[in-house]
Amino acid sequence: MAELKNRSAFFEYHIDTKYEAGMVLLGSEVKSLRQGKASFADSYCLIHKGEVWLKSMHISEYSHGSANNHEPLRDRKLLLQKREIKKIESKLKEKGYTLIPLRIFFNEKSLAKIEIGLAKGKKLHDKRESIKQKDMEKEMRRHLK
Repeated sequence: MAELKNRSAFFEYHIDTKYEAGMVLLGSEVKSLRQGKASFADSYCLIHKGEVWLKSMHISEYSHGSANNHEPLRDRKLLLQKREIKKIESKLKEKGYTLIPLRIFFNEKSLAKIEIGLAKGKKLHDKRESIKQKDMEKEMRRHLK
């Protein structure tokens, strides 16, 4: 089973809190996700009328799908509990916070889940620090082998 990670999210943002949410998907979307055919590029989440929505996430059309295949860039509803949504909403009102998708995975019941994170954008010097940290970890692994 495919697990898709949003690698750029961890580079671009400081992740504060993570939430696991269900997704309202069509059958062909689930099949595409199982094949690992999705892209997080420019995707984000927002709260509209008490519901959380995933915007501009590209899930490729299913290769063996019929004429009524799904639209790749459609908005998808995320399923969270009301108290979690209220908590997220109050944090989003603070300056600098945004809600971004971190990874998509299938749980033990084979349901598609998405991990979303409350994040603050990194400054340029923070990104440079992240790169230095990764390089140092690579060096250490190389020397330990």
